[in-house]
Formats: sequence, C-alpha cells, structure tokens
Amino acid sequence: MNILVCNVGSTSLKYQLFAMDGGEAVLAAGGAERVGAAGSVFYRKESGARLEERCALPSHREAIVKMLSVLPGSKIDCVGFKVVHAKGVTGVRYLTDDVLAAMEAFSSVAPAHNPPYLAAIRMFRELMPGTPLVGAFETAFHASMPPEASLYSIPWELAERESIRRYGFHGASHEYMTGFAAEALGKKDFRLVSCHLGGSGSICAVRGGRSVDTSMGFSLQCGVMQNNRIGDIDPYIIFYLAEECGMTLPEIKDMLQTKSGLLGASGVSNDIRDIEKAAEAGNARAEIALRAYTYSIKKYIGSYAAALGGLDAVTFGGGIGRGSAKVRGDSLSGLEFLGVRLDAEKNRSAAGGDDVSAAGSPVRIYVVDTNEEIIVARKAAGLLRSGQ
Repeated sequence: MNILVCNVGSTSLKYQLFAMDGGEAVLAAGGAERVGAAGSVFYRKESGARLEERCALPSHREAIVKMLSVLPGSKIDCVGFKVVHAKGVTGVRYLTDDVLAAMEAFSSVAPAHNPPYLAAIRMFRELMPGTPLVGAFETAFHASMPPEASLYSIPWELAERESIRRYGFHGASHEYMTGFAAEALGKKDFRLVSCHLGGSGSICAVRGGRSVDTSMGFSLQCGVMQNNRIGDIDPYIIFYLAEECGMTLPEIKDMLQTKSGLLGASGVSNDIRDIEKAAEAGNARAEIALRAYTYSIKKYIGSYAAALGGLDAVTFGGGIGRGSAKVRGDSLSGLEFLGVRLDAEKNRSAAGGDDVSAAGSPVRIYVVDTNEEIIVARKAAGLLRSGQ
C-alpha cells in the first residue's frame, strides 16, 4: 500500500511517498517553495541530497502537477493530508463534501491553514479522480482531554451549538514525540510534557500516551508566544483597541496573527535565530522577547507538571525546540525542584534523538526530530485497511 502524504502551506508544498506494506519505506520526498511568487523552487530529496530547480509555479495546482510528474511509477493508493480544523469533525476521515464543508465552517478560525488545504484538496480531486483522499486532523490527538480541560466558561448552550471548546493542535507532532518517549523510557504509563516549538508552537500534557491538556485552544492563536501570532492575551485588549483606539476588527485580527508574537515584541524578526543574534549584540527588546518566550514555555511546563502529578519526561521538537539550545536551557532553568536537570554540554551540541538530561536526573529530557508525515501515513493506511 503506497500512501502519498502532502503538507500544504500558504506558499509551499511538501510531500513524502510511503510504502506501508512490510515496513514504512520512503519511496520519494520533496516539495515546492515560494508558490505563487517569483523565483519558485521545486526540490526532490535523493540519497540525502536536495536537488533543486527553478520553475514557474503560479499556484498550488502547478506544484501538484510537477510533484506527480516526478513520483515513481508505483500506484498511489491514497493521498493523506495533515489537515488542521473542522467544525464538529476530528479524527481520521475521508475528505468527503461534508468534511470539506466542516473545514470551510472553521476557515475564519484557522485562516492560514484551512483555505490553502481546501484549495489543494479540490485540486487533488480533479487531478487524481478515484484516488481516496484522507485527512488526519491535528485536533485528533487532543480529543482525549477531559471536559474540565477543554471547557470554555461561556454559556453552555452557546458552546455546544457552535462547537466552541479547547481543541488543541500539532497533534501529529505531539503523538510522534509521545511514541518516542515511550520507546526511550521503555514504558507506556508515564507523565510527559511535549513541547512543539516552531513557527507556531504548543505544549501538551500527556499521561499514559494520551493528551490530557494543551496550550492551544479553539484556534491556533493562543498559548505560548509564536513567531508572529500573539499567544495568550487578555480578551479585553481587543475591546480596548476597538472601542478606545479606533482600530477595526480586521485590523486587530491582522495584527494579532501576523504582526505580534516574537516579531511584534522584538521588533527584529519572527525568526528565533535572528532574535538570538540581536539579543547577543545588546538589543534590549530582542532580549526581553526571548525571556518572555521562554518564560511562557516554563510556566506551561510547570502547570502541566502539577496537572500530571509529576513528570517523567520533557520532549522538545519543531524547528526551535530541536534547533535552539538557548530556548531549551532557559525554558527549563529553575525547574530543578521538579526533578528536571539539564546537562548544559549535552544541550549545546544536541541533535535529534538525544537525551540531554544530566546524569541522575529523575526527569528525562529529549530532543526529537518529529516525523508528522509518518503519523499521517499510518492513520491513512489504518483507515483504508479497516474497510470503513
């Protein structure tokens, strides 16, 4: 069974083709960047090398056509997508008209994700008629949260009618890191705080392999500070900006999702590497932005340790979680009372798969190269094999 997994961004496309029978071999991988802009790039990964070519990719349609033209001749049994959000729908689902309508109903909640995915899914329908399309929703891993963790204290009837609750996201990454921790610890019953830190980020509390709480909620805008998204905010700031400062709701929405977070706080960049360099050079705003970012991560780790009744492990994944020793170190500094003891030297030179805990640390600390695509491929293959 061959599963093609596609990850669609607003200006990008990434793909991996998996052979799921008798193993999980990667038959092909690559993607496209700067879709819809000048200087589009299509690339393939072969034998550890990235082979690039410049080509005109005015839309995702051209990127998909290009991808299909370079794939091996093996039959594709299914296309899987790491879809994000849908009203009243989660889990692993065939992407039927009803499911797409549920995604459209939440496009305003996930504006950077749902519209490009919906457009791409419809292109795949047209270009690959008869091939099953399957969506593995990012909210699925968090469906196990108890009601006290998912409840928003608005009127109950309104929340029920409009499907307003804490959903959580980055489910494939948190699920992968949970599986990594289970194998590394050699047990299934453990208490984990999983930190997915990238352009967007979320923290997840896991007990016995299941999500019990997470920092993102109804949308992807809350939780820890993100690259240019706000993270946690007092909702009355929005009313103040509208009623007293004369900003319109579209202006406020654009500010919160594109001009805030690390970008807004630092005034330097939305890239943590640029902000770290600026802070080292004496930029006070950049230094404060970094401190605020790692402080918010530390608070979530501490609160989730309380919710879990202790900790057995902490994992860091995503581009920042894997790539920034400073973020890992500052986020864990001061948590020694919880048994979290980091080895500074191991942390400085860490690569994916490393245990960076100090010798004798009761809590293990892992840096993880997450593989969200294989999670999607497994779920899609499972749905096909079930015959549902």
